[in-house]
Amino acid sequence: MQHTFMQQRRQFTKTMLGLGLASCLVPFAHGSSKLKPMKFTTGIQLYTLRDLMAQDPIKALNLVAKTGYQEVEFAGYFNKTTQELASTLRELGLTAPSAHYGLDDLNANLSQIIEDAHTLGHKYIVLPYLTDEQRDGGIDTYKKLAVKCNKFGEACKQADIQFAYHHHDFEFFKTHNQVPFDVLLNETDADLMKIEMDLYWMAKANQSPTDYFKKYPQRFPLFHVKDMDAQGDFADVGTGVIDFDSIFAQHEISGIQHFFVERDHTLDVLKTMATGQVTLSKLLRNLAVTN
Repeated sequence: MQHTFMQQRRQFTKTMLGLGLASCLVPFAHGSSKLKPMKFTTGIQLYTLRDLMAQDPIKALNLVAKTGYQEVEFAGYFNKTTQELASTLRELGLTAPSAHYGLDDLNANLSQIIEDAHTLGHKYIVLPYLTDEQRDGGIDTYKKLAVKCNKFGEACKQADIQFAYHHHDFEFFKTHNQVPFDVLLNETDADLMKIEMDLYWMAKANQSPTDYFKKYPQRFPLFHVKDMDAQGDFADVGTGVIDFDSIFAQHEISGIQHFFVERDHTLDVLKTMATGQVTLSKLLRNLAVTN
């Protein structure tokens, strides 16, 4: 049974106190003056709390702000107008540098998507996923998709927006002796399509972020900061096995600009949000101190 938002508010407070995370109520960039000025800020992919967004997007965004996040990445607007959402973001001191849109929507409504992006301040429009049907066709599927992505990217560029592609693990499965992910990178213009790197799916596919940063520098402005447990399943950020520090340390070659905490499936979304915020804050503090 889903909690009401009043129950969720009480549970949120208990979660924060139980984890000893009271500090995450204040954005970490306002911390010690001994640290260098913060270059990066903490973000969350709203798919993580999609059930709360479905109940009430405005209250869900309030919870995000109270948890200490400064940026959000949208995955749907949940029947709210972009004007309403933009007003809420301003009131809460949040920004939304990027949003996800499916392939069918991009094909049919790119002009409207760009208009909505301008309203909400999105700097990136991201293709997040290919369905089984959309990727059924071998390597030619990805070659044709690369052509489309260049077209999407050109339209976005003309509107001062960057187009990007978010991967999973299936893009690394060889087909016709080629790696689809490499085809997408090689056959799209580096200025027209960037990549949102999902650190969980990179690990799941046994891929090295470092290798891709070196081969395709400055193509990875967005990270999904998503952790993996010892069994290979999803974990709250900071409780799993992924070495985020070593990946973040390569920010200059990767081109990273925005970090979004995400967990695809969680039994305790409030704990996932709070743990992710504090862990990402610490990671970014470490990055500021060592650079």
